This record gives sequence, structure tokens and C-alpha cells, in this order.
Amino acid sequence: MKTWNFGIIGAGLIADFHARAIGDIPNAKLIGCCDKVVEKAKKLADKYNVRAFEDYEQMLGSDDIDIVTIATPSGFHAEPTIAAAGQGKHVICEKPLEVTLERIDSMIEAHEKAGTRLGGIFPYRFNDMMIPLREAINSGRLGVITYAGIYVPWWRTDEYYKDSWHGTWKLDGGGALMNQSIHMVDMLCDVMPPIESVQAFTAKLGHPQIETEDTATAVLRYAGGALGIIYGTTASFPGQFRRFEVTGTKGTIINVENSITLWQFADEKPEDAEVLKKFGQIEGGGGVADPAAITHDNHTRNFKAFLDALESGEDFWIDGREARKAVEVILAVYKSAKEQKPVKLTQS
Repeated sequence: MKTWNFGIIGAGLIADFHARAIGDIPNAKLIGCCDKVVEKAKKLADKYNVRAFEDYEQMLGSDDIDIVTIATPSGFHAEPTIAAAGQGKHVICEKPLEVTLERIDSMIEAHEKAGTRLGGIFPYRFNDMMIPLREAINSGRLGVITYAGIYVPWWRTDEYYKDSWHGTWKLDGGGALMNQSIHMVDMLCDVMPPIESVQAFTAKLGHPQIETEDTATAVLRYAGGALGIIYGTTASFPGQFRRFEVTGTKGTIINVENSITLWQFADEKPEDAEVLKKFGQIEGGGGVADPAAITHDNHTRNFKAFLDALESGEDFWIDGREARKAVEVILAVYKSAKEQKPVKLTQS
């Protein structure tokens, strides 16, 4: 079995989760890391007994590296991702893939041209409760779906934004939606028909000092006619569980964090009781007020799925074009709020 050698570009908070995820995969090995702040790279390298590269150019020039993970600030994903393609390295990149569609498209194009793989990181897709939820929606158990919405009422302190790239347009690409709520926006892109149009409002209410929004709401229309809502904030003390609701003419599902709190259908099945028994107790929620209070388990599954796709030759489930969708939705929300009118999307 081939061992895939990894490098991590960026040595901030999320890089530690990448390192732990790589360490949990039998056919993966962390070789080294880099960061423009050399001390941060050395600290992470010492923790995992790996090499601290001087910069990402040196890392990408190493024959010891097969794959790099991108853990830099969001608005600096494109440069190392494109450079990696030029050196024949595969890339798995943190959310959001980038902060503009133009930069994302340049990343996708570079890897398609090089014949290398570009994958996105959306660990929530790998949550166990997503398996029955996705199957119920795809099999039509809800009948005609009439509504699907997400709620991310989280809390971040002023300290979180102080002297940071967080909450800046250039490097964060947005606020509560682009950084915190994007996982749930991606969930809509995963389980629902394409979003056709949005009408939105955004505001700075709890953190007026930042450039971007700390609160956003949007009304959605999906292909097929269902309606929905996006609500995301970092100004909801003390932070509450994120939530997804979908309902139709034959059923309703409510997901809260890693759990399913409502699972009811007109055509009941014996296995329904097992779903509620397994997922009925609310678990998770570590990120509601502290971005470090999460586990790396679903990062591990995300990375392993990427390796499985490389080895099988099959398309990776969350390739660049798939990871692009959530960013397109969020940018449409921002455009709608700015122009104060509905915005149509072109997702397929």
C-alpha cells in the first residue's frame, strides 16, 4: 500500500487539526509544514517531529511531498494551490476554497491543466448523521420538499477579531457567513437542489469594528420551487447549536449539531426508531463560541476520502467545482445585501 506524504502550508490553529487527521490515516505521513511566520512553523514541526520548510516554494520543490493541505488565511489559498499544481502536487484546501470566484476558477484550471487533484475540506459532510439524512432526502421520503433552512447562531469575542485577518474582506472574504456558516451553506449545496436565487440582508451589530458582516439573513429559492433561509451570526451570546431543517409534504427532519432531533415521515419504517436512538441525543457544538473546541475526526474522514479517490482514480466527492458552490452562494448573499435586490445564481 502506497504511503502518501503530506505537507501543511500554514501553521495556524486549523493546521493542528490537519496534522492530527493525517496522523490517524495508516497510509498517510506528515513530512513537514511551513508558514510565513517561521516561529509558528517551527512550533508545529517540533510538536509532530517533522520538518519546518522555509517557505511553500521550498516545500513544493521537495520530492518527498505528494500532497499539500492549505491552512493559510482564506484569501491566500490561491497562490500556494496554483504553485502546487505547477510542481505536480495534489492539494486539499480548507474552506472557503478562496474568497472570489475568479481566484477559485484559477485554482481549478491550474489543477485540471496539470492533471493533479484539487479537493475541498468540508468535514461536516462526513458526520455520521449525514448518511441517513442524505438518503432520506434523495430517496424522496419527504415528498415534495417545501422548505430547507440553516441557522448558525454563534458567538465570537472582540478579541477573536483584534489584530487578526478575521473579519477582513481581503483575507477572510466575509464574516459570519464566509468563515463560520459556510459548513452549513455547503450542507444545503450537498443535500438540496441548486439554489436559484437569494434575497439578503447583512449587518455589523455585535462587532462594529470589523470590515465584514457579523450577522446575515437570506431567503432562498431552490430549483424545483422550495424556499429556504440562511441565518448566520457571530454576535449571539453565548453561542448556540447550529441547525438544519428540511420539510415536505410527507416528512420533516431537524438536525442540531451532530444529532437528529426530529425524524418523522408519513410512511414510517422500522429503521426510523433506530435513527432516533442513534442520533437523537444532541452532541457536538464545540465551535459555537470557541473555534478550537472541535474534534479532528471528520477532517480525518475528509482526508481519507481524498486519498481513496486518488488511489481508485475516481472523482473526489468534494472536488474544486463542488467546493466552489458554497462560496458562490455566499457571494450572492453579499451582492444581494449590497444591491438590495434578489440575485440569481448559475449553479448546476
